[in-house]
Amino acid sequence: MFALFFAYPLGASLLQSFTTEDAGAVHWVGLDQYQRMLHDPAFIQSLLNTGLILVVQVPVMIGLALVLAALLNQSWLRFRGTWRALHFLPAVTTLVAYAVVFQVLLKTDNGLVNQILGAVGISPVDWLNDPTWARISLILTLTWRWTGYNAVILLAGLQSIGKEQYEAAALDGAGTFTTYTRVILPQLRPVILFCAVTSTIGTLQLFDENYVLTRGGPDNATLTPVVYLYKVGFQQFDFGYAAAIAWVVVALIAAISALQYLAFGRERRR
Repeated sequence: MFALFFAYPLGASLLQSFTTEDAGAVHWVGLDQYQRMLHDPAFIQSLLNTGLILVVQVPVMIGLALVLAALLNQSWLRFRGTWRALHFLPAVTTLVAYAVVFQVLLKTDNGLVNQILGAVGISPVDWLNDPTWARISLILTLTWRWTGYNAVILLAGLQSIGKEQYEAAALDGAGTFTTYTRVILPQLRPVILFCAVTSTIGTLQLFDENYVLTRGGPDNATLTPVVYLYKVGFQQFDFGYAAAIAWVVVALIAAISALQYLAFGRERRR
């Protein structure tokens, strides 16, 4: 089963990335498909868009998740189990379903968000048709879905830290901020790294949200490599080039994950 449904398609796609099809005949072209990417403005734009999401959305999301996890860990909070479940619910919603909901909310005409803005005297925003606002909309959408998921993971890390460490920090005169930055966060480093790695992988594989919201537009402002792969493969039927894009995405995921792992390993050895 593994060989039939995973190993064979994986090997076939790698082989296909070195070929092209012309009039039904398959021709070996070597590294031509990979060299083509270097001169493909759309592919380069998709990488830049993904890099922007990695630099902006992932740190903001993990920062919010840390704050949310700290709040959910407070002993004075009533109905903590209910609050945790509510914040985790977005992560179990269907990707396409929640993207469609945000598409409706962010409509320029008669969208709920613009109706609220109009009620307080703010001009409507062209959320999905302006390149800048489309990027912002995508970042907000991703943050809404994944912040609670990461918060629950970070909360598990917080709960593994004994109360005696909080008490020891208090006896030393450390305030709440100092306790979290000097005592708690260093011990959460492996959990934060896990959230960062999984978020990075998810961003590099991003497809559903931006395809439903904007189809990668406007002007390729929200185009990502996987959306571009889909367009090349299933709209232009250039499967050789699409396979090459897929393997570049795999290589990027492996490289970034390896760098994060090495950085974490170096810190652990210290």
